[in-house]
Formats: sequence, structure tokens, C-alpha cells
Amino acid sequence: MNPSSPSSALTPPGAGRFATRSGATHLLGLEGLPREQILAILDDAERDLARLQKDRSPTDELRLVTVVIAMFEDSTRTRVSFQIAAKRLGATVSTFSSHGLSLSKGETLRDTLRIFEANGADVVVVRHASPGAAAYLAEQIDSAVVNAGDGMHEHPTQGLLDLMTLRQAWGGSFAGRRIAIVGDIAHSRVARSAIFGLATVGVAVTLAGPATLMPAEVERLGGTVAATVDEAMEGADAVMALRIQRERMEGGLLPSFAEYARVWGIDAARVRRMKPDAVVLHPGPVNRGVELAPDVADGERSVILDQVANGVAVRCAVLRRSAGALAREAA
Repeated sequence: MNPSSPSSALTPPGAGRFATRSGATHLLGLEGLPREQILAILDDAERDLARLQKDRSPTDELRLVTVVIAMFEDSTRTRVSFQIAAKRLGATVSTFSSHGLSLSKGETLRDTLRIFEANGADVVVVRHASPGAAAYLAEQIDSAVVNAGDGMHEHPTQGLLDLMTLRQAWGGSFAGRRIAIVGDIAHSRVARSAIFGLATVGVAVTLAGPATLMPAEVERLGGTVAATVDEAMEGADAVMALRIQRERMEGGLLPSFAEYARVWGIDAARVRRMKPDAVVLHPGPVNRGVELAPDVADGERSVILDQVANGVAVRCAVLRRSAGALAREAA
């Protein structure tokens, strides 16, 4: 099997989770990850956030650990926050993209990652266009694998930082809360991780979006489907707008972005349909004027920048868990 091409279709695992093999601890997805583990990661991330807000100097917690960040799709927020997190914990960090690697010469993804492993990689953070790529690698190499996004499957650390942001906004508790997730759900690995994580911690989810952007397996994912964005947001405790993923779309799925903004875009009037203390999330990058009106993206209800800040803390917590025994030896 050669998943080096974005067009390769790998079958994702039935349940993504922290799983151990040869002493490595993988994070492949949030599907199937127990509630207590999710909450433990969030608790660790809160401690990391508090420490980072007071002192940004690096620790030596991962001084024995080499982290390779391998991005085979474009990334800004995820790549940078993993880099910062690893360096804050004192790890040795190397970052690679598909550009300039021997993948262009026909080398397989597996062989490329085994080269990283042979050069001392303890944790491999990987983003790839093929769903299931991270799970495949976890079976092929002995390094711990952290999924930084695999096609349209999952993006577990994004899901965790979204949960962290919501818990902060909701006074520390998920009980009795409901969120609307609006937009391009069919192509969104962010939506899948969010839905799995939210369901596990007991948050009700309402989905809304054009029929052409709703996944065929929506019932399996969970949540209820609303006919309109107004219905989904009525009385909600939060809304997450999803990016229109033009790079994953075939033609004809949307009449126009202007029409999408009119029917499904979130403006100030729609925000007022939610509870007075409800918040607005977006995984970024935001297509302003399409998914979110500019005054909503920058408004007092927006916690988008909190999501970005929480990303470093969550990735600190995940890297520490993935490093496992090496982190404990360094301590």
C-alpha cells in the first residue's frame, strides 16, 4: 500500500483513540476515546495554559524526546502550534513538508516516515490527505503517531482544543449544553472530531448545512439535523461555523459563495437567536463574509482567538502523553 498520493483512499479505523504499540502512545482520533481520557487531557491542557500565560520559557519535560512534524498537506495553525508546544516542553523538533522530500521521487509514505524513525523520531505528528493515513503509519512504525488531520476523517487535537474552549466559555461544565455546527460538514475532519468528542462529554449537537455538503453517514456521526441555520442556532449555547473547503470539492456543490452566505452564513441577527452568553467558534482560516460576517468573527461573542491559544496547550498535553516513558524519564 502506498498512501503517498492525496488520491489514495485508506480505510480509517473503526475508532480513533490513544493506543499503545511497542511502548508508543498514539492519538489517531476522538472516536472511541473514553470520556475520562478526554477530560484528563483537557485538565492537563488547562495546567499547561496557566503555566504558559505566566512563563513562556521552555521546560525540560521532553528533553529526551525528538518530535518530527510531517505535514503532507498545507498547514499554518496546526503546524505552528505543534512546533511551539514541542519547543516549550524542551523537545528536539524537526518539521518537514512533502515539498523537497523523496516522495516526489516515488518513495512511499511508510518509507519516508521510517527514515524519520531511524534518525531518532520518538513522536511523529502527521497530516495527510488520505483518510486513515495516521492509523496506517501507527501500524508500520514504532514511533508514537499523532494525527494532525487525515483527509476527511479526523483532526483530534482540533477537536480537543474546541472542547477546551467551550468548557472555558461554559464555566467549566458541559452538562445541559447544546452546540450548532453549521456549514461544510461533508468535507470537514474538524466536524467529525468535534461531534465524537462532544457526544462523549454529553453535549447535544445540531447540524445544519446545504444538503450537498451533508455527509451520507450523518446519522452514524450523531447529532440531529436542522433544516435551516436559524433553526439550528435557536436557543443554542454555541455555534461552530465550518470553512467551505473548496480544495476538496467537486463542481456544482454550491450555487455561489454569495448565495451560501445569504442562506447559511452567520451574521449578527442569527447570533442573537442563541442564548445571551452563547459563543461563536471557527477552526480557521475564516472566509470572511461567507461563513461568518466580519463583525461576528471579531465580535464579543467570538472565541476564535481563544481556540488558537488553547491549541498550544492541548498539543503540549498530547505530546507529553505520546512521549510516555521518555517524558517520565526526563522528569
